[in-house]
Amino acid sequence: MRNALLMLVTFCALVLCSTRAQGQSSDTEEVGKSPVEARFVSGGRVRMSLCPGGIEVTGRDDNQLRVSYTSRTNEEKDVSVRIQVNGDQATIQVRGCPHNNFELRVEVPKTSDLYARMFAGEMNIDGIRGDKDVEIHAGHLTMEIGRPDENGHVDASVLTGDLEASAFDVSKGGLFRSFDHHGPGKFRVHAHVGAGQLELR
Repeated sequence: MRNALLMLVTFCALVLCSTRAQGQSSDTEEVGKSPVEARFVSGGRVRMSLCPGGIEVTGRDDNQLRVSYTSRTNEEKDVSVRIQVNGDQATIQVRGCPHNNFELRVEVPKTSDLYARMFAGEMNIDGIRGDKDVEIHAGHLTMEIGRPDENGHVDASVLTGDLEASAFDVSKGGLFRSFDHHGPGKFRVHAHVGAGQLELR
């Protein structure tokens, strides 16, 4: 009887802690400051709206969101970073970036779903396991998607440029290039570049 009661108390405590973690919310905005950080749960969804530049999105082992940046022109004073967290949903917005030589690094828990939009630039995504929905109007997108059998539906396209997906034996160039793949895995991948180059690896 005592053991059963102890197990029930332990279970209730775990549920309570989990509920509190899932219910965490915060809204952090900084201008001209790097890095900007916020606590976040593993396995959540991160939505990103990023200004043009050289962007690296990478996974980390702890439950933390971190945005940092550098500019060789020393024009960071107008860069605005906002991180909003609501349970297992997070939004990252970066505005006011310098037009040249701007490099941004976004770190998220390595198990996360990503949704990212950027007008132009170069984006590299690696070390993240989860769904990915990424679009760039113009530039170069490189995305690590892991083993082919980890993914379910994969679709990738370019309006004009090069499309490379070595894991699926796809290499195309020209206008309106795309491919679709349906596999046994659970992750969904959508990648699109308007004009430029798209690589899945």
